[in-house]
Amino acid sequence: MRTVWTMGFVAAAALSFCFPDFVVFRFTQAAIWSIALLGLVILCGISGQFSLAQAALFGLGGYGAAMLAAHTPLTPYAGLALAPLLGFAAGYGIGRVAGSHTLWTQALVTYAVVIAFPQLLRWRLIENWTGGVQGLYLDFPTPPTGLLSNDRWAFLMALAILGAGIWLAHNLIHSRSGRALKAARDQDFAATAQGVRVPQVRAAASGIAGAYLAVAGCLSAWQFGFVGPGSYNFALSVQMLFGLVIGGMHSAGGAILGGLFLQFFPDVTAGLGKGYSALLYGVLLIAAMVAMPDGVAGALARLAARLKLRRP
Repeated sequence: MRTVWTMGFVAAAALSFCFPDFVVFRFTQAAIWSIALLGLVILCGISGQFSLAQAALFGLGGYGAAMLAAHTPLTPYAGLALAPLLGFAAGYGIGRVAGSHTLWTQALVTYAVVIAFPQLLRWRLIENWTGGVQGLYLDFPTPPTGLLSNDRWAFLMALAILGAGIWLAHNLIHSRSGRALKAARDQDFAATAQGVRVPQVRAAASGIAGAYLAVAGCLSAWQFGFVGPGSYNFALSVQMLFGLVIGGMHSAGGAILGGLFLQFFPDVTAGLGKGYSALLYGVLLIAAMVAMPDGVAGALARLAARLKLRRP
């Protein structure tokens, strides 16, 4: 399986040199979505928690990179190193508050976070750092060689980070810590009886998810060259949840499929008009939850298992 993944990533990197920059730009954004959804796979799929704070964590990575670029002489790549630290700290803090409660309480706490985050960025005491309502602009990091355009270098970076993120997520899920997360998800009382510290485990999962989301937010800020309070709102959190449900919340493959869906499905609905587009999104979400409770990745896995059983 690792060979298949490696071949897929090598092929994607090679194919990026065969397409124009605007096409590569679109696939870069799909890779960034996939990195963010990987964090939600760990948080929602593996640890069984619920979150609406992903837009705030995504924005934290973007603003961290933008503020470093605007207010310090550090290289732009320092933002990529800072993002997972900020994301983990914020995610862990949210997890400590919400992780030991019911899903309804988790929804309320994380909803409060995503609503408060844009207002915090406009706060007068820190608007000199955040840019207030105007936001901040930032430049894309210089590629290491003149043979690479900005768009192609962004895609290669996002692809490499996505590959590393999948490897880390796979090792986590199949480790002792991953089994503890699943135990806390399925039977928290039994897990506690077996010595699993459920609140701490859930907080750690929230922190790891925050690190993934913040890294994705940093890459997205680089790609668009701008961060603003209005970009990280409640609608963005719901959009990520939509991609997670459609792709599948229990595997890295689901995160990749969800990322591709979030990037390219709007092209299908764009010609229908705004109202019909929202209606189609809602209908598709309901249909996906009924017909594919494990998402497209889960449906494909079941189909592959059936085909394997039918072979003589």
